[in-house]
Amino acid sequence: MTGLLALLDDVAGIAKIAAASVDDVAGQAVKAGAKAAGAVIDDAAVTPKYVHGFDARRELPIVLKIARGSLFNKLVILLPVALLLSAFAPWLISPLLMLGGAYLCFEGAEKVLHALSHHQVNEPHLKATPDGAGLEEERVKGAIKTDFILSAEIMTIALAAIPDGDPIWKEALILAIVAVGITVAVYGFVALIVKADDFGLHLHERGGVLAPLGRGIVRVMPGFMKVLTVVGTAAMIWVGGQIVVHGLHELGQHQPYEWVHHMSEAAAHALPAAPGLAAWATTAFFDGIFGLVLGFIVIPVASYLISPAIGAVKGLFGANA
Repeated sequence: MTGLLALLDDVAGIAKIAAASVDDVAGQAVKAGAKAAGAVIDDAAVTPKYVHGFDARRELPIVLKIARGSLFNKLVILLPVALLLSAFAPWLISPLLMLGGAYLCFEGAEKVLHALSHHQVNEPHLKATPDGAGLEEERVKGAIKTDFILSAEIMTIALAAIPDGDPIWKEALILAIVAVGITVAVYGFVALIVKADDFGLHLHERGGVLAPLGRGIVRVMPGFMKVLTVVGTAAMIWVGGQIVVHGLHELGQHQPYEWVHHMSEAAAHALPAAPGLAAWATTAFFDGIFGLVLGFIVIPVASYLISPAIGAVKGLFGANA
């Protein structure tokens, strides 16, 4: 009897440890996901444009295809790469984060530049094809390619947020939870956005007391999409700038990080009623300014050096083939 009680006590102890581990993993996954919020916002803001112009019956299937591709990007490709980096080359995480941050700054600055010049962004992957099925496939591939960049940023940010010393299984579980949770949240939100106008039209056509709500949804959605685009671009630039500023600080270049930190502290003292908000807004503003300037610097580098080099390499392989 004593042995049975001891066994039950051991089982209870193991259960407590397991429960604590689950709580710890869930808590760290939430924190890691929150760190990647800016890239998540941009992902949600970018994706709806790939569904634009298709029959309403194809909108949700297209979103589902992109979501499956996003999960494949995160779980099959990026998660193992992130774990390998963490185990064998942790020193590479910060430079890779900075590279991704610079790309976000470039993308955001390019959007700002095109908005200021009233030109449409050139997106060759959205080029029309002779048949609807071909166009759908091309759009899905373009969306999954864009998602890969943003997913890489999300997974790297999440990995950097995991405390040092955690076992590899725990890192893998946290990253998997972040990957699935963020994908479900982003593409669930995207599905709601792309079907909102159809839902509003349905309410309007049914008539009754909900008809005005339907008309309101139809009227509001175009403006909402524009606001979402602006928010996504701002988040892209802010997050990219923040990543690069923090990366420089970790690599020993303490400016402009210390200057921005000093300004945020000054703002917090100047607004004692809401010091946290003042510090965050100041940091986000100056990180965003840094990101925008960096993006404008990267644009000509990408246009006149990187893109021609990539084109030359592709042409060389094409010629060899």
